[in-house]
Amino acid sequence: VQLQASGGGLVQAGGSLRLSCAASGRSLSNDNTGWFRQTPGKERQFVAAIKWNSENTYYTDSVKGRFTISRDNAKNTVYLQMNSLIPEDTAVYYCAAKSLGSSWWGPNYAYWGQGTLVTVSS
Repeated sequence: VQLQASGGGLVQAGGSLRLSCAASGRSLSNDNTGWFRQTPGKERQFVAAIKWNSENTYYTDSVKGRFTISRDNAKNTVYLQMNSLIPEDTAVYYCAAKSLGSSWWGPNYAYWGQGTLVTVSS
């Protein structure tokens, strides 16, 4: 299973980016999926999750109203639309698939992708 995250880059505060997570070797259609982020010296932080059928989404408080997670099971891809970006959103963003444990949104997942760097300048 490979999860390929893309779409990161440098953006000014107030701008937008759309991250994509494309899966190969496994269908995501039955997997809850999520996005996490990490900055140097800090633990990886949960950002957002979406249920396999898109019926539920869940966000960490700091991104509510600014980020939107979505998925296209036909394309085997999950997205994270990030609007009104602030410098504090600067991090490496990771996607994850197949949540484990009692909580549908995570934070434990079976599969992880490589990160994509998002840098927000002030």
